[in-house]
Amino acid sequence: MLSRRSKYGLKALLALAREVGRGPVLVSDLAERDALPKKFLEAILLELNRKGLVQSKKGKGGGYFLRRPPAKITFGEVIRALEGPLALVPCVSQTAYAKCHECIDEDTCGVRIAMGQVRDATAEILDHTTLADVNRRTAARQPARRSGKPQPARQK
Repeated sequence: MLSRRSKYGLKALLALAREVGRGPVLVSDLAERDALPKKFLEAILLELNRKGLVQSKKGKGGGYFLRRPPAKITFGEVIRALEGPLALVPCVSQTAYAKCHECIDEDTCGVRIAMGQVRDATAEILDHTTLADVNRRTAARQPARRSGKPQPARQK
Protein backbone atom coordinates (compact mmCIF):
# COMPACT_ATOMS: atom_id res chain seq x y z
CA MET A 1 0.00 0.00 0.00
CA LEU A 2 1.26 3.47 -0.82
CA SER A 3 2.08 5.40 2.35
CA ARG A 4 0.71 8.86 3.05
CA ARG A 5 4.27 10.13 2.87
CA SER A 6 4.62 8.97 -0.74
CA LYS A 7 1.09 10.00 -1.69
CA TYR A 8 1.56 13.52 -0.30
CA GLY A 9 5.00 13.75 -1.90
CA LEU A 10 3.57 12.79 -5.29
CA LYS A 11 0.70 15.27 -4.92
CA ALA A 12 3.14 18.07 -4.05
CA LEU A 13 5.42 17.23 -6.98
CA LEU A 14 2.48 17.10 -9.39
CA ALA A 15 1.48 20.57 -8.19
CA LEU A 16 5.06 21.83 -8.61
CA ALA A 17 5.11 20.31 -12.10
CA ARG A 18 2.03 22.38 -13.01
CA GLU A 19 3.87 25.51 -11.81
CA VAL A 20 7.08 25.01 -13.81
CA GLY A 21 8.28 28.35 -15.17
CA ARG A 22 6.22 30.41 -12.70
CA GLY A 23 8.74 30.39 -9.87
CA PRO A 24 8.93 28.74 -6.47
CA VAL A 25 5.78 27.69 -4.59
CA LEU A 26 5.32 28.09 -0.83
CA VAL A 27 4.78 24.98 1.26
CA SER A 28 1.65 26.59 2.71
CA ASP A 29 0.20 27.00 -0.80
CA LEU A 30 0.99 23.39 -1.69
CA ALA A 31 -0.56 22.18 1.56
CA GLU A 32 -3.69 24.26 1.06
CA ARG A 33 -4.26 23.15 -2.55
CA ASP A 34 -4.54 19.48 -1.65
CA ALA A 35 -5.57 19.81 2.02
CA LEU A 36 -2.29 18.29 3.22
CA PRO A 37 -0.81 18.76 6.71
CA LYS A 38 1.75 21.56 6.33
CA LYS A 39 4.33 20.28 8.87
CA PHE A 40 4.28 16.78 7.37
CA LEU A 41 4.58 18.22 3.86
CA GLU A 42 7.56 20.34 4.96
CA ALA A 43 9.35 17.20 6.16
CA ILE A 44 8.56 15.39 2.90
CA LEU A 45 9.84 18.28 0.78
CA LEU A 46 13.04 18.46 2.84
CA GLU A 47 13.63 14.78 2.10
CA LEU A 48 12.87 15.31 -1.61
CA ASN A 49 15.33 18.22 -1.56
CA ARG A 50 18.03 15.98 -0.03
CA LYS A 51 17.31 13.35 -2.71
CA GLY A 52 17.72 15.92 -5.50
CA LEU A 53 14.14 16.07 -6.77
CA VAL A 54 13.23 19.56 -5.61
CA GLN A 55 15.11 22.68 -4.69
CA SER A 56 14.18 25.44 -2.29
CA LYS A 57 14.70 29.16 -2.47
CA LYS A 58 14.69 31.18 0.73
CA GLY A 59 13.42 34.71 1.27
CA LYS A 60 10.91 36.82 -0.59
CA GLY A 61 9.60 34.95 -3.63
CA GLY A 62 10.93 31.75 -2.14
CA GLY A 63 9.50 28.28 -1.95
CA TYR A 64 10.05 24.97 -3.71
CA PHE A 65 10.47 24.08 -7.36
CA LEU A 66 11.45 21.00 -9.36
CA ARG A 67 15.14 20.50 -10.09
CA ARG A 68 14.38 18.75 -13.37
CA PRO A 69 11.61 18.97 -15.96
CA PRO A 70 8.40 17.09 -15.03
CA ALA A 71 8.98 14.70 -17.96
CA LYS A 72 12.26 13.60 -16.33
CA ILE A 73 10.84 12.70 -12.88
CA THR A 74 9.11 9.33 -12.53
CA PHE A 75 6.72 8.03 -9.91
CA GLY A 76 9.15 5.17 -9.27
CA GLU A 77 11.97 7.57 -8.47
CA VAL A 78 9.79 9.55 -6.06
CA ILE A 79 8.50 6.47 -4.23
CA ARG A 80 12.03 5.04 -3.91
CA ALA A 81 13.26 8.40 -2.57
CA LEU A 82 10.57 8.46 0.12
CA GLU A 83 10.06 4.76 0.88
CA GLY A 84 13.02 2.80 -0.37
CA PRO A 85 12.78 -0.25 -2.64
CA LEU A 86 9.58 -1.09 -4.51
CA ALA A 87 9.95 -4.81 -3.77
CA LEU A 88 7.53 -6.29 -1.24
CA VAL A 89 10.16 -8.76 -0.01
CA PRO A 90 13.88 -8.06 0.28
CA CYS A 91 15.01 -11.09 -1.72
CA VAL A 92 13.66 -9.60 -4.97
CA SER A 93 14.83 -6.02 -4.45
CA GLN A 94 17.21 -4.73 -7.09
CA THR A 95 18.44 -1.86 -4.90
CA ALA A 96 18.37 -3.41 -1.40
CA TYR A 97 18.65 -7.18 -1.83
CA ALA A 98 18.74 -9.26 1.33
CA LYS A 99 18.27 -13.02 1.67
CA CYS A 100 15.14 -13.96 3.58
CA HIS A 101 16.35 -15.82 6.68
CA GLU A 102 13.52 -18.37 6.50
CA CYS A 103 14.20 -19.23 2.86
CA ILE A 104 15.85 -22.59 2.17
CA ASP A 105 16.21 -22.31 -1.62
CA GLU A 106 15.67 -18.99 -3.42
CA ASP A 107 15.56 -20.62 -6.85
CA THR A 108 12.50 -22.71 -5.98
CA CYS A 109 10.77 -20.33 -3.54
CA GLY A 110 7.26 -19.70 -4.87
CA VAL A 111 6.86 -16.51 -2.83
CA ARG A 112 10.08 -15.10 -4.29
CA ILE A 113 9.05 -16.02 -7.84
CA ALA A 114 5.64 -14.35 -7.52
CA MET A 115 6.96 -11.28 -5.71
CA GLY A 116 9.65 -10.89 -8.37
CA GLN A 117 6.91 -10.67 -11.01
CA VAL A 118 5.03 -8.13 -8.87
CA ARG A 119 8.19 -6.04 -8.47
CA ASP A 120 8.94 -6.17 -12.20
CA ALA A 121 5.39 -5.16 -13.21
CA THR A 122 5.24 -2.41 -10.60
CA ALA A 123 8.64 -1.01 -11.58
CA GLU A 124 7.71 -1.13 -15.29
CA ILE A 125 4.69 1.08 -14.67
CA LEU A 126 6.14 3.44 -12.05
CA ASP A 127 9.48 3.91 -13.84
CA HIS A 128 7.70 4.85 -17.07
CA THR A 129 5.12 7.19 -15.53
CA THR A 130 6.34 10.77 -15.22
CA LEU A 131 4.89 13.81 -13.48
CA ALA A 132 4.25 15.30 -16.93
CA ASP A 133 2.35 12.16 -18.05
CA VAL A 134 0.03 12.22 -15.06
CA ASN A 135 -0.60 15.97 -15.27
CA ARG A 136 -1.51 15.57 -18.96
CA ARG A 137 -3.96 12.80 -18.07
CA THR A 138 -5.57 14.75 -15.25
CA ALA A 139 -5.85 17.90 -17.39
CA ALA A 140 -7.61 15.89 -20.10
CA ARG A 141 -10.21 14.76 -17.55
CA GLN A 142 -10.99 18.22 -16.20
CA PRO A 143 -14.03 20.09 -17.49
CA ALA A 144 -13.42 22.98 -19.87
CA ARG A 145 -12.44 26.20 -18.14
CA ARG A 146 -13.34 29.74 -19.05
CA SER A 147 -11.12 32.69 -18.24
CA GLY A 148 -8.96 30.55 -15.96
CA LYS A 149 -11.70 29.96 -13.39
CA PRO A 150 -12.99 26.48 -12.64
CA GLN A 151 -16.55 25.82 -13.65
CA PRO A 152 -18.98 24.65 -11.00
CA ALA A 153 -19.64 20.92 -10.92
CA ARG A 154 -22.66 19.78 -12.89
CA GLN A 155 -25.60 18.24 -11.10
CA LYS A 156 -26.51 14.74 -12.24
